[in-house]
Amino acid sequence: MVSVVEALVSGGSASAGPPLGPSLGPLGVNVKAIIDKINEATSAFKGMQVPVKVIVDDKKQFTITVGTPPTSALIIKEAGIEKGSGTPNTVTVGNITVKQAVKIARMKKNDTLARSLKNAVKEVVGSCVPLGVTFEGLKPKEAIGVINSGKFDSEFSESL
Repeated sequence: MVSVVEALVSGGSASAGPPLGPSLGPLGVNVKAIIDKINEATSAFKGMQVPVKVIVDDKKQFTITVGTPPTSALIIKEAGIEKGSGTPNTVTVGNITVKQAVKIARMKKNDTLARSLKNAVKEVVGSCVPLGVTFEGLKPKEAIGVINSGKFDSEFSESL
């Protein structure tokens, strides 16, 4: 029988405490080895919440699948802010550039339904709305219009 444990862990600093320890302990596996492997795999996402899936088979062998952090966490990191705005319609807390939005879109390419880099970037810009983050100094809704007009098409020439 295969057991699957899914959790959101802090990148690079997962511990044997909740949520992983109590879920993995009853499965009879080496929890420390799993935690070490997760921390190694998520070290690039230090300080962000990262989705992790641990699959344990009958022989107590395990495989770990690491997802990408939520788009909002990536935007917060790229904008260099602590957290999103409490009142996003009135208070702006940060700004991201086209290059940063493209970087985030590429990181999320496995999780997006967009078929082009341009549309993936528009998804990222849409995620800026509830955070109070602007795109190239424009409010996200204005930025979508500018992207649709073709102003940044040179940045989207490569595939997703």
